[in-house]
Amino acid sequence: MTPDPADPFGTDALRRAVLDAWTASPARFREDANAEEDLLRGGYRDRWFVELAQNAADAAERAGTTTALRIRVVDGDLHVAGAGAPLDADGVAALASLRASAKRGASVHGVGRFGVGFAAVTAISDAPRVVTRRADGSVAGVAFDRARTARTILGAGAPELSDELARRDGSAPALRLVWPTDPGEPGPPEGTDTEVRLPLRPGLDPADLLAAAAAQAEDLLLALPPLHAIDLPEGVVARSGEGDAVVVGNRRWRLRRVEGEVPAALLATLAVEDRARPGWRATWAVPADGELAGPERPDVLHAPTPTDERTTLPARLLATVPLDPDRRHVRAGPVTDHVLAAAAAAYPDLVRDRPAEERPGLVPRPALPASAVDAALRDGVLAALRTAPWLPAADGSSDLAPAGAQVLDLDPAGPPEVLADLAGQLADVLPGLVDARLAAPRHAGALSAVGVARTRIAALADALVGLERPVAWWRALLAGLAALPAVAGPGTRDELAGLPVPLTDGRVVLSPRGVLLPGGDPAVAERLAAAAVPGLRVAAPGLDDDPGARALLLALGARALDGPSLLADPALREAVERSADDADAGGDPEELDALAALVLALVAGGAADPGPGVGALALRAADGGYRRADELVLPDGALRGLVDPDGPLGVLDPAVAAAHPRHALTAVGVLDGFAVLRDDAPVGPDHDLDDEETWWAEEIDPAADRPGGPDSADAPGPLVAVRDLELVDRWDAAWPVLAGDREVREALGGARPVGAPGEDEGPRPYTAWWLGRHGRLAGRPPTDWRLPGATAVAGLYDPVPDDVAARLDPAFLAAIGVRTRPRVAGPDDAADLLARLADPARPVPPARAAAAHAALAEAVAAGRVSVTEVEPPDRVRTADGQVRDAETGVPPAVLDRAQLGGVLPPAALVLPGAGDPALLADLLDLAPASERVRVTVREGGRAVPWEELPAAVAWAAVLGRPLPEGELVLHDRLRVLVVDDERGGAPVEYTPAAWVDGEGVVHADDPVRGLLAALAAPST
Repeated sequence: MTPDPADPFGTDALRRAVLDAWTASPARFREDANAEEDLLRGGYRDRWFVELAQNAADAAERAGTTTALRIRVVDGDLHVAGAGAPLDADGVAALASLRASAKRGASVHGVGRFGVGFAAVTAISDAPRVVTRRADGSVAGVAFDRARTARTILGAGAPELSDELARRDGSAPALRLVWPTDPGEPGPPEGTDTEVRLPLRPGLDPADLLAAAAAQAEDLLLALPPLHAIDLPEGVVARSGEGDAVVVGNRRWRLRRVEGEVPAALLATLAVEDRARPGWRATWAVPADGELAGPERPDVLHAPTPTDERTTLPARLLATVPLDPDRRHVRAGPVTDHVLAAAAAAYPDLVRDRPAEERPGLVPRPALPASAVDAALRDGVLAALRTAPWLPAADGSSDLAPAGAQVLDLDPAGPPEVLADLAGQLADVLPGLVDARLAAPRHAGALSAVGVARTRIAALADALVGLERPVAWWRALLAGLAALPAVAGPGTRDELAGLPVPLTDGRVVLSPRGVLLPGGDPAVAERLAAAAVPGLRVAAPGLDDDPGARALLLALGARALDGPSLLADPALREAVERSADDADAGGDPEELDALAALVLALVAGGAADPGPGVGALALRAADGGYRRADELVLPDGALRGLVDPDGPLGVLDPAVAAAHPRHALTAVGVLDGFAVLRDDAPVGPDHDLDDEETWWAEEIDPAADRPGGPDSADAPGPLVAVRDLELVDRWDAAWPVLAGDREVREALGGARPVGAPGEDEGPRPYTAWWLGRHGRLAGRPPTDWRLPGATAVAGLYDPVPDDVAARLDPAFLAAIGVRTRPRVAGPDDAADLLARLADPARPVPPARAAAAHAALAEAVAAGRVSVTEVEPPDRVRTADGQVRDAETGVPPAVLDRAQLGGVLPPAALVLPGAGDPALLADLLDLAPASERVRVTVREGGRAVPWEELPAAVAWAAVLGRPLPEGELVLHDRLRVLVVDDERGGAPVEYTPAAWVDGEGVVHADDPVRGLLAALAAPST
C-alpha cells in the first residue's frame, strides 16, 4: 500500500489499533498507563539524556557512521538532534509501543532493548515530537501528546475508558497514541538526520537540564563509540583518538576492548529479543590521571550506559550484559557470568598498557564488594592478575606473573636510581624479582593482594649465602645498600648481620662482624703475615675501597685494620693466650717473636689499653726462655730490687726491652713498679691475690650483711688491687716505691684510714687491708703503730719511728693501717687491744680506756667480733687508769648506770665510754655494776614540786629543757647505803650529791644537782 504523504508512518492505523484494544479491554488501557508510569517513576525517571544519546548512537551505528549529539533550547523547548539512520515506520511503531524494539537484527552490538528507552523523555515533556530527514530528502515526523491522548479517549464514546481516565485525574499515557507532525514542522538542523523536540513540563528550567546533560557528556562519549561529540550551547565535548587511547573532553583514557559471542548453549537463557543479538562487547577504561574509583568512591557498571550496579574497581567496565527492563540492574544468569568472566580475563591487558609504576594502582584495593557484580568482577580480576604476566621485571626482560614474583623491600626512601641498580644487580640472585619502582610502600597492598612476595633485607642476606661473585660485584652491592637511608637504622643493621663478606684468603664468611678491613696500615698487614696468626678474618682487597661500602661494613661490626681493632680480634687474642703454652711445647721462636713484635707494635701505635688477657703474651726472658709478659720485670724496673730474685718473677731479655717502647712493654703486663689489677664487677675472691679469701670473708661478706650494706652479689663494687705484694722481701725499700706510685695510691684511695670517721660504712679495699695485716713497717705490721699526732690512741699504740714518719706522708701511713683512733676490725684486733689495755706498762688515762672499751663494744655490735671468738682477759683497765685482776679477788664491774660511779670506787669499775655496757660486760666476762650492788636512800627529806624551786626553774631555762614532772625529795644531807654482794654484803654509807632511786624518784641536797640528775636519768 502506498503510504499517505500526510501520514507517512501510518500513525492513524497505530492509533486505531490501540484505541480498539483499549475500548475492547479497559484493563489494557490501565495496564499501558501503569507500565508507562512505572517506567517514568522507576528505572527511567532521570535517564532522558542517556536514552536519547544511546538511541542516537544506535542510529549512527545502523548507518555505519558516527555522530555528534546536538542539544539546544529553542523557544523554551529542548531539541536533541543527531545523524544516522532516519526514523522509519518500524521505529515509530516501537516508540508507540511497550517492549517492542525496532532494532532487531540491526546490530549484534546495538544498545537499545525492548523499545522502552524513549519513555524516559516523559519525565520532562508531555508532548515530545520526533522529526527526521528521510532518504529521499523529505521531512517527516511524529508527535505524542498526553493531553491530546486524553481528549481522544473522551471522544471515543467508551464510558469505561472515560471512567478510568477520570480515576487517573485525566492523565493518559503519553507515548501510546501517535500523530503525524504538523505539515509545517521544520526539519532537523543541517548536518543531522533526526531531532527529538521536547516541550518542557511546567516548572522545569532548561538550564538545569542542560547542566545535567553536560555532566553526563564525558561518560556517554566513552560508553557509546558511535557518538564522537556532544554539542552543548556552552561548547562541544568531543572524543578524539582511536584504538586503546582516547581523549574525552579534557580527560585522556586508556581502553582495552574485548568482544565475542555468547556460546550457543547459553542463548536459551536469554530473552527472545536478546537471542538475535548473540554478540557481546566489553571495554575497560581507565583515565590517564589514575583517578577514577575505589572502595571509598565507587563507580558503576556501564552496560554500556550507567547502571545502578556499583563497582569498586579502579577501572570502569562498559559491557553489553543482559539487563532488567529498566536498564538499571544486571540480569543475573550464565550469560552475565560469561561476559563478566571474559572481561575480567582481559583486565591484565589493560594493566600492561600502563607505565610500570602505575600498574599496581589498577589492582583492586581490599574492600567489601559494593554489589554482586562488583564481587564477581573483583574475584575474576584478582584471579587473572595473579596468574597473568604484567609485572615489569627488574632486569628489563619480559613481564612476570605475580604468583612467582618477589619485590625487594629495602628502603622506601632510598634514591630510585640506587634501588633500580640494586634490583638489576640482584635479578639473577632472586628469581622473579620485580622492578624496584614497585617496591614503594604505596604499592605494598596491591602486590600483596595478587600474591607477590616481599623480600626483606634479612631474606636477601640469606639468598646471598654461597654466592660466588667477583669482589667488584660485592663492593657495588655494599655501596648500593649503604646509599639507602634506612640501612642506617638499628633494625635494618640487625637484618644485615648475616650479610656474606669475601675474605682475602678466598673464603666467604657469613657476617661482617669481626672482619678486618684492609684499608688500614699496610705495615700491620706485613706483621700479620710474619706472625702467621690462624683464624684472622681479613676482607678481600678492594672490598672497602668505596667509602659507602666501608662505612656499612664498619656499621655492621667490621673493624678497621688498626691496632685497637686487631688487638680485640678473637683470633689474635687466642694466639696471645696460647703463646706461652706454645713456647713451652717447643713452638717456632721466630713466630713467637713475630707475634710479640706485632702485639707490641700495635700497643705502641696507639692501643695504650690493650685490654685483659694480653698479659699472657710470651716474651723472651733474660735466661733465654719464654715467660708470660705479666711474669717478667723490666731489667731496670723499680720492682726488680724489691722482690726475691729467686721468686716467681723473671727478668725481660734486655734486647727485647731495648727494641720496644717502655710504655708498650708495661701496657702488656711487663712489670716496672707494682702492677694493679682492676675488675669493675667482682663476684668472688677469684683474682689470685694473696690471702684474698680472708679479705673477702672479713670485709665483704660482713658489709653485705649489715643494714644498708651492698647486696652480696655485687658487694665490693669495683675492685682495684695491687698485685704481687706477697713477693716483696725488702719492705723498707718497698714503702717509698708504693707511696710514690699513683696507681697504688688509687688502690688505697678508696680506703679510709684505720679509725677514721665513717670507716664502718663499707669494706676496706684489699690493698689497704693486706698491707695493714701483712706489710712490715719497721719490722712490725702497720696496725701496730699510730700516727704521731693520733693522741686518741696514745699509750695504746707506739708512734711510728721518726725515720718512717720522715719518708712516708701521714695520708699514706693512715691508708696502710697506721692507727689514728681506736678501731677493732676483727677478733685478732680485739684480742690485741685487750692485751694492750691489760699491759700495766702502758699509760692509758681513763678517757682513752673508755674510748677503747667503746670500740670493742661497737665491733661486737657491728658483727665484726663475736664474744665466742675472743678469750676474756685476765686483767682489765679500771676507771682509775690502773690494771686490775679480773679473775681473782673481787673483780671490777662494768659501769652501766652513771650514778653508780658516784657511790662505787673507781678501782671497782670499768668504764664503757659510749659503747653498750652489756656487750662490753659480755666480752670481758664481767658483771654490770647495777646487777652487783643495791642502793637504799636513808629516810628523811621533804617532797617539793619542781616548779616551786626557783634555782631549778632558772637552770632549766638556761639549759633549754622543760622541768621534770613530779617532785624533788630535798634532803638536808643526802645519804645512801650501798650493799656490794661481791665485797661481803656489808652496807657502806655514801653521800652523793643526788640520787634517782629505783622508782624514778629524785633525791638531792641541792635543787640544781637534783635537776641535773633528773635530766640525766634514763626515761622510764
